[in-house]
Amino acid sequence: MSQATAPAGNATQEAAFALRDARANRRTIPRISETHAIVGLEAAYAVAEVNTRAHLDAGHRITGKKVGLTSKAVQAQLGVEQPDFGILFDDMEVLSGDSADTSRLIQPKVEAEVAFIVGRDVTGKTPSWSEFLSCIAYALPAIEIVDSVITDWKITLVDTVADNASSGLYVLGDQPVALGNLSLGDIGMQMSKNGQTVSVGTGAACLGHPLRAAYWLARTMAERGHGLRAGEVILSGALGPMVPVSSGDLVHAQIGALGTVSCRMA
Repeated sequence: MSQATAPAGNATQEAAFALRDARANRRTIPRISETHAIVGLEAAYAVAEVNTRAHLDAGHRITGKKVGLTSKAVQAQLGVEQPDFGILFDDMEVLSGDSADTSRLIQPKVEAEVAFIVGRDVTGKTPSWSEFLSCIAYALPAIEIVDSVITDWKITLVDTVADNASSGLYVLGDQPVALGNLSLGDIGMQMSKNGQTVSVGTGAACLGHPLRAAYWLARTMAERGHGLRAGEVILSGALGPMVPVSSGDLVHAQIGALGTVSCRMA
């Protein structure tokens, strides 16, 4: 792809450009926390916001939010200790059974998750637990395909936040399930790659309960002056360790009573 000219004189803009350019050209780069002196979560979210605006300016729509780093296993893999969030866009969505385009990814990994669909807007003041629950329409099984531009996934929390929480693509199951019919804290997950089990976990691995992770997101977005809109997806976080994938791999996840979700990496 052609090389664009980086903006000059602003560390936030320059870091955002470095991440955006790396994704456009499918190449890895060193930690931007070090190369561009991005320090702290607020600075990292400011970098991510620049690229969110750039994606919107390119004609894309926000379709949801994701909670990242909710599993202790994933936190241990990446050496971090708290969740983060990222933005989902319309060009990231894949339906169960369809192919996921790896030509736009760099070093993808997959994780099985519970997805929630917002039924009513969650806006304004920080919601109470009951207010939050009343706005969630249903749940779906999901696979998140995470991706990082940072070489060898050697990221800090600042790096993954700045890189839109290492978002890539997401795969949604077909059959929505009402929340009252589920015990999500106890739900089991088994994910396979090419027929071999590669990750197992439970709902409790996701901040103790997937709905608690989604609630953390709702409160965090409200505190930051944003909200969740009806129809948006919430990816609540990994139920077990993430697993590297490459073109040709078939990924299948069974998430208890939520059912199954699958995709072929193409």
